[in-house]
Amino acid sequence: MNTIRKICVFYFVALMVAASLNYIPGLTDENGLAFGIFELDIFDDALHVVSAFWALASGIISSRAARSFLLLFGAAYLGDGVFGFFTGYGYLDLGIFTNESLGMSMTMPRVFANLPHLALGGFALWAGLRLDRN
Repeated sequence: MNTIRKICVFYFVALMVAASLNYIPGLTDENGLAFGIFELDIFDDALHVVSAFWALASGIISSRAARSFLLLFGAAYLGDGVFGFFTGYGYLDLGIFTNESLGMSMTMPRVFANLPHLALGGFALWAGLRLDRN
């Protein structure tokens, strides 16, 4: 198994952890915010689980499938994180369509809320473009 396929397996694990955050006692506060920063609902959980199984399947199938996952997932999640800074909501869970924009903000809560998508998306996009090129 080459590097990008292993990265896809890592994404499977990371995304399943993200999907489970609401169900681990002590990780959400009395307002339902994970780590006191962001709210995850059933749509977010479903998005994370579907993305996780997409990552796993891609990593198992082939290097080409793994690269495709990393590029598509990376672009989608990175873009979602960027939208979060501008609107307070992402597009992957349809938040920008169902909520009024909160406007641009670079506050620490907004940074921490969008950092997971920026980091996971950015790394996936970089890995798909730069690693294990044949």
